Amino acid sequence: MAINYNGDIAVVLDSQHRTPGNLRAFVQATIRSIKTGKSSDVRFSSTEKIEVVPMMTRKMEFSYKDGGDYVFSDPETYETVNLTPELVGDAKNFLVENSPVTMTFVEDKAVSIELPSSVVLTVTDAPEGIRGDSANNVQKPVTMETGIVVQAPLFIKTGEKLRIDTRTGKYMERA
Repeated sequence: MAINYNGDIAVVLDSQHRTPGNLRAFVQATIRSIKTGKSSDVRFSSTEKIEVVPMMTRKMEFSYKDGGDYVFSDPETYETVNLTPELVGDAKNFLVENSPVTMTFVEDKAVSIELPSSVVLTVTDAPEGIRGDSANNVQKPVTMETGIVVQAPLFIKTGEKLRIDTRTGKYMERA
């Protein structure tokens, strides 16, 4: 969720309710400011009032990389949104042209993106497996079109399409 904290809008990344011994309960939260992009740990007492800011999610598609920025477009309105590499994070390893993402907006500013659970990527470089090296589930490193290196079975060849889990970055199956 997003909150109004010290006159600035911040996204709550993590929160924990704590009740230490004989002290009053409090909530420990990690928040990231939308303006500065900096994360901080804050404590809220149980009596503090917090103003919740509405968040909106939209389905978007990755269009292209413009210099350092990543450009996403709305498939219905064709409106574009530019995101910095810091905001995209590790998702850049799974973004290919027209790949769908769920983007979260707070006050018309993109704050986070969420990938589908798996994506289909093309193998750009798959070294040959060593003959006779097929004892039990031997894997080799293959390079995907986005540059990420994934461990895949020996039978995978260059040009094949593979389904990759975006949460773990691991090979799932041929697509």
